[in-house]
Order: sequence, then structure tokens, then C-alpha cells
Amino acid sequence: MPSHTARVSAAVSAGYDASVETRELRYFVAVAEELHFGRAAQRLAMAQPPLSRAIQQLERRLGVELLHRTSRGITLTEAGSVLLREARAALDAVDAAERRTRRAAADRPGIVLATKAGASSELLSKLLDAYAAEPDAAPVEVMLCGPGEQERLLRDGRADVALLHRPFDSTAGFDTEDLHTEQQVVVLPAGHPLATRSQLSMAEVSALTDLPLPRWPRPDGSYPDGPGPQVRDHTQLTQLIALGRTCAVMPESVRTHLRAGHAAVPVPDAPAVTTVVAWPPHSRSKAVADLVRTALRI
Repeated sequence: MPSHTARVSAAVSAGYDASVETRELRYFVAVAEELHFGRAAQRLAMAQPPLSRAIQQLERRLGVELLHRTSRGITLTEAGSVLLREARAALDAVDAAERRTRRAAADRPGIVLATKAGASSELLSKLLDAYAAEPDAAPVEVMLCGPGEQERLLRDGRADVALLHRPFDSTAGFDTEDLHTEQQVVVLPAGHPLATRSQLSMAEVSALTDLPLPRWPRPDGSYPDGPGPQVRDHTQLTQLIALGRTCAVMPESVRTHLRAGHAAVPVPDAPAVTTVVAWPPHSRSKAVADLVRTALRI
């Protein structure tokens, strides 16, 4: 007999057991994230009793316990953790379908390309110029975003295609094609004593107490602990480097955009970075397919 966890995963993946509604999944995600019925009800703008009944009905329908309820509060069961992960993916897919459907109904449907600000800019410029020269090229809206945001925009339907960077961005669940692989450099203030070195190791970079590595925001908006400055985008990062407040390990192509106040030193033992073009596997957009073909050609 399959485990409760396997039953939940199979039920959600196979159409939510043909009876679980999107509304119930949204209710469950709110409760699972808040771990408090009162806060979840407030977040959903509804009363708590019907929310509790809806979750109980969902548990009965799936035949599993999703939440441990005690006098101290509630926690997720193993099955509940599986449903939270699956429900988030399912709701993202529903939202993405709605956004892409509305975009397709526009007077002149175009495509949205997401890319990290300051990354792969030379490749992006060549790609946009080459695609625009195609006879049936669709309008392309470029969304410049912070680190890791391209993946989220692609998953939730706000973007149709994205430039991602392995190993930093996850490509799980996407169709991808590799475009370019490059080594990394550490970007330092031009006047720093190590700026004239022929190369540095990751251990040496991490040990730079006068130039602590920057801290990027997590998906929830919080920042990890550490001595480095909090950084939101590429422009802020380059300014802080020039001011001697931090350094950063970045793809070698960043050299073409460095100003006089910066120096780049190779870091041979840093992981190579591969730029990939990614799109949803279920995409049937001719414009996306043409853009990907253009990316591979150039």
C-alpha cells in the first residue's frame, strides 16, 4: 500500500485527485505558511471557522492528516509538507496560464524575456538585434531583475523565456539550451593591493576582511548574516566595490562593463558559469521557439 506522502503527491500531480479545488489549495498554502488558522484566515480575508472546515474536508478527501494540531499550535505532517510543495507548483502553474493567456489575447502578442540586470548584456544585445531582424519577429519586452528573480518570473508566467546562469539559478522543470560558458573573476576596487595579482583563489577572496563579500536577499526578502553589505542590484554592487566596501566574484564577461574604479582578477577555482536560455516545457509559442533558435545561432 502506498504511503500517505506518496498518495498526496500522486493525487496532486494527477489533477488533484480530480476533486481538490484550486480554492482549497490556496487555503491550505495559507495555513501551511502561517501555521496559524487565525493569521491564515486574515490573510485570505475570510472567517476562521469555514477555513478550518475546508482544511478538514481536504484531509478527508485525500485520506491523510496534513497538520498536527496541538494546544501549542500546528505543524505540518510529512504529507502536509509534500502537499505544500505540490500545491505551490500547481498554483504557480494556474497563475502562469492565466497571465500567458491574457498576453496571447493582446492586439499584438509579444514575448517577455527576463534576465538579470548587468549579466549577459553583450549576448542579450546581440540576441535582440538578431531576432528583431527576423521577418516574423514579435515584440520583445525585456524585464531586468535582481539575482534569482528570472527563475521566479518564468515559473509564475510573468516571463515567457529567460536567461539563467548555472550553477546560481535552478533550471529544474524548464527546457533549456546552453549558450555560453565562462570562468569567473573577482571584481575589486582599482586601488586595492590585490588588484595587480595575476589570479586569486576563492579562499583568498573569502578571507578579505577589508572587502567582505556582499549579502544578497533570500527569496523571502531577508538577508543572511555576515559582515558584508546588503546588496539589491548590480548597480548598487558596482558602486559599493568602487567605494572599497566589498568585492564580488562574477562572470568574466563583466569586464566589458567595468569602470575606471574597478579591477578584475581571475579566480580559477571558482565554478564556471553557463548562460542558458530557458522556457516552460509546455510552451507552444512560435515566437519563443524562434527566439531560442536565434540564440543558438548567434
